[in-house]
Amino acid sequence: MAASKPSPTDTWDSTLPGPPSRNNFGSADLSPSGLFAFASGSSVSVVDSRSLQLVSTIPLPPPPGALSPFVTSVRWIPLPLPRDLLSTEPSASHLLLAVADRHGRVALVDFHLRSVVLWLNPSSDPNLGIQDLCWVQARQDSHVLAAISGSSFLSLYTSSGGLFWKYDAGMEILSCLRRDPYDSRHFCVLGLKGFLLSVKVLGDTENDVVIQEMLIKTDFSELLRLEREAASNGNSSSSSSSSPASAAFPLYFARFAFSPHWKNILFVTFPRELLVFDLQYETPLSTTPLPRGCAKFLDVLPDPNKELLYCAHVDGRLSIWRRKEGEQLHVMCTMEEFMPSIGMSIPSPSALAVLLSHSDSTMQTITKLHSDGTSSIDFDNPFDFYDESLLVSKTTFISLSDDGKIWKWVLSAEGVEDALKNASDLDMGTGGTEAALPGAIQENNSSSLDDELVVAPTNRSRGHTSSSSMEKSDLSFKISLSGQLQLLSSTVSTLAVPSPSLTATLARGGNIPAAAVPLVALGTQSGTIDVVDVSTNAVAASTSVHTGVVRGLRWLGNSRLVSFSYSQVNDKSRGYINKLVVTCLRSGLNKPFRDLQKPERTPIRALRTSSSGRYLLILFRDAPVEVWAMTKHPVMLRSLALPFTVVEWTLPAVPRPGQGGPSKQSLSASEGVTASANSSSVGSDGSQEETVESFAFALVNGALGVFEVQGRRIRDFRPKWPSTSFVPSDGLVTAMAYRLPHVVMGDRSGNIRWWDVTTGQSSAFNSHRDGIRRIKFSPVVAGDRSRGRVAVLFNDNTFSVFDLDSPDPLAQSLLQPQIPGTLVLELDWLPLRTDKNDPLVLCIAGADSTFRLVEVTVNEKKAGFVPQSKSVKERFRPMPMYSPILLPVPHALALRMILQLGVKPSWFNTSSTTLEKRPHLIRGMASSSKDLRSYMIQLPPLGDPVVPEMLLKILEPYRKEGCLLDDERAKLYANVVKKGYAARFAFAASVFGETSEALFWLQLPQAIRHLMNKLTRKSPQKIPSPTLDSGVDEVAMLSKIPSTGISTPEARKIDSMCDGSLRLMAFEREELRTRANERLPWHEKLHGEDCIQKQVHELISVGNLEAAVSLLLSSAPDSPYFYPNALRAVALASAVSKSLLDLALKVVAANMVRTDNSLTGTHLLCAVGRHQEACSQLQDSGRWTDAATLAATHLEGSDYARVLQRWADHVLHAEHNVWRALILYVAAGSLQEAFAALREVQQPDTVAMFVLACQEIHSEIITELSTQDEESESASGEGTAPLPDLPGLESGKEEVTAVCEYFQQYQRKLVHLCMDSQPYTD
Repeated sequence: MAASKPSPTDTWDSTLPGPPSRNNFGSADLSPSGLFAFASGSSVSVVDSRSLQLVSTIPLPPPPGALSPFVTSVRWIPLPLPRDLLSTEPSASHLLLAVADRHGRVALVDFHLRSVVLWLNPSSDPNLGIQDLCWVQARQDSHVLAAISGSSFLSLYTSSGGLFWKYDAGMEILSCLRRDPYDSRHFCVLGLKGFLLSVKVLGDTENDVVIQEMLIKTDFSELLRLEREAASNGNSSSSSSSSPASAAFPLYFARFAFSPHWKNILFVTFPRELLVFDLQYETPLSTTPLPRGCAKFLDVLPDPNKELLYCAHVDGRLSIWRRKEGEQLHVMCTMEEFMPSIGMSIPSPSALAVLLSHSDSTMQTITKLHSDGTSSIDFDNPFDFYDESLLVSKTTFISLSDDGKIWKWVLSAEGVEDALKNASDLDMGTGGTEAALPGAIQENNSSSLDDELVVAPTNRSRGHTSSSSMEKSDLSFKISLSGQLQLLSSTVSTLAVPSPSLTATLARGGNIPAAAVPLVALGTQSGTIDVVDVSTNAVAASTSVHTGVVRGLRWLGNSRLVSFSYSQVNDKSRGYINKLVVTCLRSGLNKPFRDLQKPERTPIRALRTSSSGRYLLILFRDAPVEVWAMTKHPVMLRSLALPFTVVEWTLPAVPRPGQGGPSKQSLSASEGVTASANSSSVGSDGSQEETVESFAFALVNGALGVFEVQGRRIRDFRPKWPSTSFVPSDGLVTAMAYRLPHVVMGDRSGNIRWWDVTTGQSSAFNSHRDGIRRIKFSPVVAGDRSRGRVAVLFNDNTFSVFDLDSPDPLAQSLLQPQIPGTLVLELDWLPLRTDKNDPLVLCIAGADSTFRLVEVTVNEKKAGFVPQSKSVKERFRPMPMYSPILLPVPHALALRMILQLGVKPSWFNTSSTTLEKRPHLIRGMASSSKDLRSYMIQLPPLGDPVVPEMLLKILEPYRKEGCLLDDERAKLYANVVKKGYAARFAFAASVFGETSEALFWLQLPQAIRHLMNKLTRKSPQKIPSPTLDSGVDEVAMLSKIPSTGISTPEARKIDSMCDGSLRLMAFEREELRTRANERLPWHEKLHGEDCIQKQVHELISVGNLEAAVSLLLSSAPDSPYFYPNALRAVALASAVSKSLLDLALKVVAANMVRTDNSLTGTHLLCAVGRHQEACSQLQDSGRWTDAATLAATHLEGSDYARVLQRWADHVLHAEHNVWRALILYVAAGSLQEAFAALREVQQPDTVAMFVLACQEIHSEIITELSTQDEESESASGEGTAPLPDLPGLESGKEEVTAVCEYFQQYQRKLVHLCMDSQPYTD
């Protein structure tokens, strides 16, 4: 249990956060790379969600002259790892955190530096606390931060700190902000009463903000009642009415989330209902009341891969909802417990926040598309008996509770046996949607995709069942706890450090004091005792000991604790029940002692234990002090009926000093006293009968004294008294510290006095502060120049450090510069110094319920105390932290490149504890002595061939620590590494939290096949080709391009139970058409002219003209839309059939045509077959998805490509989604524009990787086509046309050569940067 001390370059400074509370508004955020940030008190903490370890805690600096307010909102900046190394220096801008507090201040925090980088809004107004934050991308290179302040204000800040737009919602109470996953310029704001504001930010000036106000009808009668109650309680002042929603109504939640699968669809929860809202139609599509017996809704989380909704409830449960086929209505499947009742304290803790891990969901998509089919069950491990054959998906959740616990849950969705019977032909041993034949899934009815899917023999992954066979009853869910991090469980009330026990060592001989354990005990207001291991900055044990506040806590030696609490009885006597407990840290047992049958007259005031842990003094308010011997069964020795004000045991004696110590006279005196008064005389047999320990005291009248305790005897130790003027007549002594030969005292007037008990010398000075509550001697080791350093805690909760050996202690004091804005409840020195060069470290319990270590450095030149500023490093981690995103930027980019180019999985195998236990899982052990290039799976065809070896060398320290990839991800990489460049690129992007990029790489093979399909098509479909048999059509042509890794376009439908996240990247005609058809039934029951206009538009887009005509003819004659509807009905009817036209003409009286919106013209163009122009009109009016749907229905070849290319331009330059734009460019065949887009966003490495992936996929397709052409040639005896190159990627093309050269420059710069930057030990 010895402390793992930091190296000289490290600092001890650290903070352990207290528990989060409702005052923090449940603010938490999980970054795509797996870093979990949450607010607790006035601090924000960052936890690695994979290993559940605290990375760091940053207290937010307070406003001038005030205490630190609660942090109420945190949001990670959505920036990727910076890659533009050739024009800018690398910065950690991707690790910035927006933090806001209850006083309305907004800051950007860098948690590596543990400081505020920029105040976006430094002004402090307690009435305008921040409710929520959200990042929006205004331009390609700039982000904007949206903030709800007070109850109704919405503000937009630039990332440089300027406020450029403000909106007042009046009487509405704004609750929640979320960004649109389909358009990063767009976000929505929801109010508690159903007010919904849609905001699009087109730039960073006031005129660039476009808003649309909507209202969701909901029952908010309960909210009105709460408002009335607040008003009747006298809280109707302006401050109450303007405070944020979560402050005014802490248990009334309105939350929403954008659907990750359907554009313009919102999932909204109010306390008692769940709604699906369509932004385009401005109306709810379905409303579901809260089921009976369920607690109110807390939040709503859509699954990124499946059409499932997860709703968190205020009682800590999670309900799982599934979408009904063909409509936007969700049905509850099951309810899971997030706060298990076993082992919980009473009252049980509350769930404050629940978050879903997107990084794990993206990894799951990669695994499903590229699984290798080998079973992941470890048959050698007796505990690995779980059968994954029925597993549909796994979802990871992180939840936060107000007892300081962070929970990590894994929800497994499984299909039961019956659901797999239809798919009995599935080959369970192989993976992915590999080599699916074009006839694998035959679609019988395009409008209901999942109703009648015929599954032919294909190689699909285990448990990857089609959703056709997955009805509501077929899915079963199982939740399991996979990790938990315990932080401080409640507000800290007291603190104790172990003082090294001398008697423990003297029994074994020698005069070296026992090493103190690196533990600090904290008593809390909930009655638990948390034991903190300061070497790891983590809670090592948490024991529930008392039912009320722990009022006093002391160590007995270094493995036992004694604590007390008291409660007042409610009967006439008004007495007190005092409870004393001894806690053994080794066994975890709590043993009460001094149990009395009836209440006592007075409560316990304090406990004092001797440094050996043998004796205990119990001080009462107005009763004699009791002296106890703390043996196995504690025994009371006697009581002392003296009017003590303060009592302190002597600390262990200072060890024998070396040269350069104090004068000989004081040395001989102190040694004499040490031997007689504090140590023990060890008998010849080593027995310890004669242990002597002493304590100093002060009485009410100001008299001082020292008593010795020896066995059961207590006698007066006759010290040399100071002069009479030393004893004050007025100052009541309130604090004392005693280390032979010095006694230091502080009184309620702020005077500090000290006295040498052996010589009688004394001195005093006034601190000019409030009364003094605690005085603590700093630890002293041999060779220290000063023995009189003390920390003093004042009644106003501030502290100072004085050196009593200096001529003027007051002039050279350190007056609390480290932690402004925080009141100090308790402090003590950490007794871990063994060398004079070791720093002095203070343990501080703050009123904001944090526990801090503050390093105090003695500045010998100035002879004062200064706070230490060093590079912050973690001292010790019990297990590695698997967050590559935390590495210095050059090292993170080096790992990214190694993952992309392909390294053998054995390279990750380390000698760390996690992998050593299961060395057979990943074959081969890496040894750093051999040629590192042999770990690359191949020499890269691009760039400098020496660079990978240099990067592997640079990453070697991290590999040895085992902190690059954990076991699970290393196994995933082993599956993916041989599946080609695109699969590896997707894996690398996912590891670093870049979800959109990962989805782009997953869709790239699909897009290139789409392009090659267009290029290899021999002739248009309408003209029969003489070389083809009459029975061979487009499907047969497609069958010439089978897939490795991803199936052919027409065969592969995005499975709603699998990889729904790929819908963000949809581009295929079939897919766009299917999705548009699927939306149609959602709007059939909607009424109102506006809805009818939009429905007509949807029907025309998918080519269903008959239904559009009948809907248009249903308009009432007095409707303002009657004439435009009539005109369109006639035109559309003429395009369908003569009979329908006659019917339409009968219904419509030819009359004046009144102007309509731009859609009318579009529809007339469709009626006469001018679909290309109709698409252009739709794109001009901003209806990009509709234009794509229309094009997918009616256009093909280069016409369709033109629509895709224009859409890609818009997605890139207006919506700033480079990855979605790239997929559309590739599908349209515009590879030059794709190059230009990647250069524009300054990612030289990605351009090179893009070229590699495209060339690899193209060569695979050419190989497959040429083999099939040879077969067809031998059958027909005719030659075939030459196979086309990818346009823009032809060999020898200038652009490709330039890309290769630029990439080599980038690699060289990266190697230089890696060499220059220090490894981050975390």
